[in-house]
Amino acid sequence: MNLTDLANGYGSDKGSKFGGPPHRYTYLYDLLFYEMRSRAVNFLELGLAVGGPELGGPIDRRVTSPSVRMWLDYFPKGHVFGFDVSDFSHMADPRFTFIRGDMGVAADLERLAGASIHYDVVIDDASHASFHQQLALKTLWRRVAPGGLYIIEDLHWQPEAYENSLPRVPKTAALISSYFERGEYIESPVLGHAELDAIRSRTHSFAVFPSFSDQARVKLVVLRLE
Repeated sequence: MNLTDLANGYGSDKGSKFGGPPHRYTYLYDLLFYEMRSRAVNFLELGLAVGGPELGGPIDRRVTSPSVRMWLDYFPKGHVFGFDVSDFSHMADPRFTFIRGDMGVAADLERLAGASIHYDVVIDDASHASFHQQLALKTLWRRVAPGGLYIIEDLHWQPEAYENSLPRVPKTAALISSYFERGEYIESPVLGHAELDAIRSRTHSFAVFPSFSDQARVKLVVLRLE
């Protein structure tokens, strides 16, 4: 089964069937990840299921992550790491490691960074708050393996409550697109000019993608390391 089939089978909104509208990220991900599929990759996803506090849902909830099940099937030799503010430790699998933490707490992200010697793929699908996205990129970038991928999803939307309560930063899509496409730095208290320089120095390729459903705004960023 290809990745879109797996996403649709498990009910993930990364596929083409579920969501409003479906994100269809798996169309791209199958192209990016196919050659890794038979490898013992370390795969990290931040944010494991919809309906959390970013949408007004409870932190203390017990749900199954469709994407974790999808990744475990897609990478039969891989190890999947998951990070979320809610508890997903009930998803017991010898190839799944869950780390619970808050995207806004640097110490929690440092603990996540230390959970693996490296990550071949990192997907940030967590709160979608700009501050959280930039803090995660700042902390986890050094753990991405050579040739690995760092992906930030859903850049077209940020939870208003988080954006209003967290430290003020530019929108992540604007910050990254401006810097990588035009070499223009937008001031961010999280990712300084020198820090973005360091990230770019290790970046082999950079791409932004609009929605695969409505072609509206930048929705996805992909960075590939050298």
